[in-house]
Amino acid sequence: MSTEHEPAPKLMGDDGEFHVVDDEVDLSDTPAEGWVALLLFWILGAVVFIQFFTRYVMNDSAAWTEEIARYLLIGTVFVGASIGVAKNNHIQVDFLYRYLPRGAALWLSRGVDLLRVAFFATLSVLTVQMMGKLGNLQMTIVDLPMNLVYGVCLFGLAAMTLRSIWVARVHWQRGYSVLERPETQMSDR
Repeated sequence: MSTEHEPAPKLMGDDGEFHVVDDEVDLSDTPAEGWVALLLFWILGAVVFIQFFTRYVMNDSAAWTEEIARYLLIGTVFVGASIGVAKNNHIQVDFLYRYLPRGAALWLSRGVDLLRVAFFATLSVLTVQMMGKLGNLQMTIVDLPMNLVYGVCLFGLAAMTLRSIWVARVHWQRGYSVLERPETQMSDR
């Protein structure tokens, strides 16, 4: 067992000032649904600001802002969840895989991949069915169809389905999944 430690990076310069250089920001690997989620989030921020301004500055709350903010938050969550699927970093239990034989762990992780695809595909189909039953039901305060909200949820669920298929394909091509080797990431190929 080695007692050697790597030296910590030098943060204080010889001039006694704090010096830190940020890593360069690279957004080239941001998925398309990530940009959609970011757009929804910024619109949500603007609506909440309008809500705050009308309530506390104008002392005349705009009733529509609460309903729209709620629906924007729902959309942000559903679309943003597909980023977690794409990066394969949703909550998972990999403890069992440490004690299973390699072959059993491989087939169990493939089963998890298939169940994930089936789960999101089923949710997508159920959402389409529910949208059909809602017909032209309108929102409570704003005169817009509720299917607009469910359409954004459907977009997120469809994106999660496609990303799950992609994750399963990556796992199958490389011969192991993140469940079997938790130290790996989707970008490790």
